[in-house]
Parts: sequence; C-alpha cells; structure tokens
Amino acid sequence: MDGVASEKSIIALDHWLQSPAGAYVRAWEQACLDELTADIFGFNAIQIGVPQIDALAANRMPNKWQAATRTSTADELAYAAGGKQIAVALDFADLPFASQSLDLVVLPHVLEFAAEPHQVLREVERVLIPEGQVIICGFNPASMWGIRQGMGRLTSSDYLPTAGEFISLPRLKDWLKLLNLAPSRNYFGCYAPPFRTTQWLNRFAFVEGPGRRWWPYLGAVYIVHAIKRVKGMNIIGPAWNKKPGKAPVVVPATNRNERHQSSEQ
Repeated sequence: MDGVASEKSIIALDHWLQSPAGAYVRAWEQACLDELTADIFGFNAIQIGVPQIDALAANRMPNKWQAATRTSTADELAYAAGGKQIAVALDFADLPFASQSLDLVVLPHVLEFAAEPHQVLREVERVLIPEGQVIICGFNPASMWGIRQGMGRLTSSDYLPTAGEFISLPRLKDWLKLLNLAPSRNYFGCYAPPFRTTQWLNRFAFVEGPGRRWWPYLGAVYIVHAIKRVKGMNIIGPAWNKKPGKAPVVVPATNRNERHQSSEQ
C-alpha cells in the first residue's frame, strides 16, 4: 500500500465514523481522551488524523493543532470536531516539526491505516521532547468486533473499514518499547456486540460496566498512553531541596602524633 492509498483509507475511516457504530466509538474515545489529556501539561500538542474527534479539547496547552492528510477533501481540511479549523495538512510518515519540539502527540487510529506504521512511530519519537507523551487509539482484534471483521472478510461483508490492519495491544507495546516509548496506561471500551443500528447498540449499553470489570481486554477499541524515556537522563530536583551535610571533623596529623606520644609517657 503506498502513501496515497493509506491516506485514502484513513478518509474511508472518517466516513465509517459517521455510522451508528462509528458514533458509538467516537463517544467513548472522546470521553476517555478528555479525562486522559486534561492533566497533561506542556506547550505544544498535536492530534494527527480523525478530525471527527477533538482529542485535545480538554487539554490546556497554549499551542494545539489538528492535522489531516494532504489528500483530505476541502471540507475535511476546513473543519474538525466542533467546527474547529484544521491547522496542518501533512504526511504522517514525515512530520514537519523540529526534533524534540512537541510535548504531546495523539494518534487516533492512524497506525492501523498507515502504509508504514513503524515509520510513523519513529517520527513521533523524533518530534517528542524527553518525557513527552503519546496517546494511541486502535481497534482491538481480540474483541467481538475483531472476530466479526475477520469473518466478514471471508464473506465480503466487512463491519469495520476494510483497509485497516488492526494491531493487538501487546504487539503495539512491543513496538513502543523498541523506540523507548514506555507504555504507562491503557484503556478498553465499547463492549456491545457488532450491531449496525443505533437501536441495538443502545440496547446493549448495559454491558459496558460488566465488560470493564469482568472481561476488560475484550473491548472493541483501546487507548494506550506512553512516555518518551531518554536513557542516561536523570530528573534533578531544585538545589534548595537538598539539606547541606555536615563536614567531617578532621584531626590534624600533628595533634594525633602529640596525643600518641603523651600516652606512651
């Protein structure tokens, strides 16, 4: 899959997110992202892809951007979630930001539809400052939705967008660790069966609570949070927190010799 094809597949995801199942996913992810990003501080943050979700709505950084693909339609480039303008159109595998310049990057379903997901992650690691943070949303292949998607491909009746290559959470965590992006927290959600109508999805809203409690890893979507670690870097506290130690008492050598001679007499 080339870069243009992958960008078009992400646009196909944008259309799927307007379906009843897509609205169900957007609602859960928006609530989870609001809670997760509210207490992440810094100066510069960017959301890449899926403009239907405002992943930075609750974040209080002074500089926040939403980015879309270069092949997005005019309408998609003009407006993001809540009517906010998209600031940047870019190639996900070649981010137009200086190294170590961003405090937070949010990737909602970008890796699953990218031609080179490893390269996207390498770019994210490059632009993040030390201790910078990345948040990734993805479809869970180990869920009922993932199983339904696998069966649908055999019968040409897909439930999720066909071009996506869904990544399991353990596999994604391995990728992150190789880039010194240490996974910190993860969340699962959307436990309703893969229905196509709002009516049936709403009827199974009661499974959200039991799902989180009894089978948490079977949610249809997941969100993982990771922090960029830099080897050999130590966080040094302010100097005034350190109490001055007492200097050792040194006895001059001449005094020691005098005491030794007097004891012999």
